[in-house]
Amino acid sequence: MRTSLVATLSAVLLVLLAVLVPLSALSAWVDLEIDDTDRYVAAVSPLSSDPAVRETVADLITDEAMKQIDLGTLQDAMRDFLHQGVLSFTTTDAFRSAWDAANRTAHESITAALDGDSGEAVTIDLAPVIEQVKKELEDNGVPFADQIPVEHTELTVLSGDRADHVRETFGWLRYASVWPAVATLVLLVLVVGLATVRGGRRAGLFATAVAGGGLVLGAVVLRVLIAVGRSEVLDAVPDSDRDGAAAISDALTASLRTTFWWLLGVGAVLLVAGLTARYLLTSRRPR
Repeated sequence: MRTSLVATLSAVLLVLLAVLVPLSALSAWVDLEIDDTDRYVAAVSPLSSDPAVRETVADLITDEAMKQIDLGTLQDAMRDFLHQGVLSFTTTDAFRSAWDAANRTAHESITAALDGDSGEAVTIDLAPVIEQVKKELEDNGVPFADQIPVEHTELTVLSGDRADHVRETFGWLRYASVWPAVATLVLLVLVVGLATVRGGRRAGLFATAVAGGGLVLGAVVLRVLIAVGRSEVLDAVPDSDRDGAAAISDALTASLRTTFWWLLGVGAVLLVAGLTARYLLTSRRPR
């Protein structure tokens, strides 16, 4: 009877942790990173050196510029020349500053889009970047640089239909804030503490092992959610923006992947240590 009760309670704890752990990580991620402008910019700032982002930005700016230029048979040659000029600019400090400025401005529109009306896509406006590119190319005497239009040129991060799916989820995660993480920590302390007080050291060590297993299970669920979410987001992004969107998505979820490894490591340590200590304690008891 007692064994059956312990097994039931262990299964309940595993299920609770499998739900609470990924919920805690995701809600804390939204509250501490996605909704915080400085942390958001810090997360995407290194992407100014990412080849996929640089290529995507160069393609978007070049395509917009070539809409204003008609050179007949020299059109393709001019496009390649201008593209190389823009791509070269993306290696400069001026581009990195413009990229940070664009993302700082974009953060407000991104959070607004996640709270906004149905059908509204989540995008980054590259106008500040284009303005810097145009100035740099004009200063270097690049032909037709003055015809580059400084206007809204958007890099799609999340398409309108996918944004509709995540808005409600983001709303719940914002509402939850860091409280699921607090609840998870309280649950672990209570379970291990009560097991130790009511059942002794062996019961406490077994509860520790079960808690470790729950953390591992929750970490696995979190990693699956990250992978599924990434796939869902990128499937609906235009092909021209996909590489850039993938880089941005990976940068924004880097802290979640780090959290996964920490949860997996801590859970594995608790699981192995709890079972090992319980076995040693049992083997030393006199027959």
